[in-house]
Amino acid sequence: MMKPLRSNFAPGTPRWAVRRAQWKALGLTDADLERPKIAVINTSSELSSCFSHLDGVSARVKAAIRAAGGLAFEVRTAAPSDFITSAGRQGRYILPSRDLLVNDIEVQVEGAMLDGMVCLASCDKTAPGQLMAAARLDIPSLVVACGYQPHGHLDGRAVDIEEVYESVGKVGAGHITLERLGAMCDVAIQGPGVCAGMGTANTMHIAAEALGLALPGSTPVLANGDRMFAFAEAAGRRIVEMVAEDLKPSAILTPQAFENAVMAGLALSASINLVRHLQAVAAEARCPVDIYELYDRLGPKIPLLAAVRPNGETRIEELEAAGGTLGVMKRLGALIHRESLTVSGRTWGAEIDAAPEPGAVIRTVEDPISRKPSVIVMRGNLAPEGSILKVGDAGAKQSVFEGKALVFASQEEALAALKAGRLVTGTVAVLAGMGCRGGPGMALASGFVAAVDGAGLSTTVAVITDGQLSGLNRGIAIGQVAPEAALGGPLGLVRDGDAITIDMEAHRVTLEVGEAELASRRATLAPHKGADERGWLHIYAQVVQPITKGAVLVGPARDTAA
Repeated sequence: MMKPLRSNFAPGTPRWAVRRAQWKALGLTDADLERPKIAVINTSSELSSCFSHLDGVSARVKAAIRAAGGLAFEVRTAAPSDFITSAGRQGRYILPSRDLLVNDIEVQVEGAMLDGMVCLASCDKTAPGQLMAAARLDIPSLVVACGYQPHGHLDGRAVDIEEVYESVGKVGAGHITLERLGAMCDVAIQGPGVCAGMGTANTMHIAAEALGLALPGSTPVLANGDRMFAFAEAAGRRIVEMVAEDLKPSAILTPQAFENAVMAGLALSASINLVRHLQAVAAEARCPVDIYELYDRLGPKIPLLAAVRPNGETRIEELEAAGGTLGVMKRLGALIHRESLTVSGRTWGAEIDAAPEPGAVIRTVEDPISRKPSVIVMRGNLAPEGSILKVGDAGAKQSVFEGKALVFASQEEALAALKAGRLVTGTVAVLAGMGCRGGPGMALASGFVAAVDGAGLSTTVAVITDGQLSGLNRGIAIGQVAPEAALGGPLGLVRDGDAITIDMEAHRVTLEVGEAELASRRATLAPHKGADERGWLHIYAQVVQPITKGAVLVGPARDTAA
């Protein structure tokens, strides 16, 4: 028997009376008002192709909820798109939009005291924001991955948004013409959905499944394909059952679940942004895990099993056909926590035992692509609290890079230097003062990294930043440097010409400057005053926590995931 629904108020009370009046005006019946009330979180927007299909997905989910005995309410929230919303303020709205979305969901779902929610996940920040909201509200919740976009062809060759992004640098270097780039733009995206590579969006869809909050077998998936709609409808039916079972995220988001998600990410060389987003979900779940420590501990144990673009030539649709996340979990076998629960109501052990054998695209643990960690935490005197480097197939990068620093305060400055030919072999481009607090909101550095790669310099020029990197970045690009420069991190002490050593085997990034000189520089360093911002960015700068704590908007009293 279903427990009493929190959405059903005592008859005759003020809350009961005004709710009844409001909902009767919507055409709901007395029987409707007794049903489990489910929010369908929809980030539909005409600003981006990432979200352009979500109204159709929402309609199918709502119909399934209704058929299963529930009452669906579509709830629309902020819809941040990395490629669109990044235009203003040097991209500083991107990361703060994640937390705006979390609070948007809280206000609407918790304020209305609904019984459960289905979250339609699409672009980079929507999936982590929805996972964070599920963890915070702790009501029955289920994430539906709304899929990746189909790519196009130019002159008989496949072209996707990743190649467009990287080709901007090729234009600047004279490797391709502006007309060629325009032609690529015109065909790269052939339908709705997220970037068709192992970027942050597909990474977070996969992480949602590995955590247990998306139906097993549902990621990655082609947007608007038959499988996507089948899983969307299954989610609508399942959420009504979850409310009846009182299956909440707190029963799923255990330390073991986060370890499973990290292992899946390592096996696929997923986006470096997975680190901060998982830490943020853990903080909202009040689950005492340190994601950086998990990467340190699990990295040497988890081999690279599939190299999806940009890590290799495998395309995301090939990973889907080979079994996707469920296939990766099955290949990992005894390495994962089989007892961890999923939203299906079954454990991961039961799910992988029932799953078909994965395709050859997903290699075995005994015969992996590489046994070296695909993503590593870099520490050292330049990143004492950690930074993240995506190694990919672990064979494309030299183990040690030594160079001289060129320091920039913005992506625009760095791009200008690249265009002017100032980035020569052995340059370490340092983009500092662009972190969560210093931005505020992590100003973009990813376009510069893509331009360096497009210019053919990704193996001879390194990048180190506390700014925002893309999940699709290539080359020697170290991001999420902590502490950030605005919080007194040593990145703010680097000067042009300083020697820097990046040792990937030792997982250390070292500023080769004596302690006395660093102390002298620190003594003359002006206090960080913050950007002259108003509105949301001003608020964000006042309350954001460090990147190592997930950059959540949570005070010390609730911060248990550090």
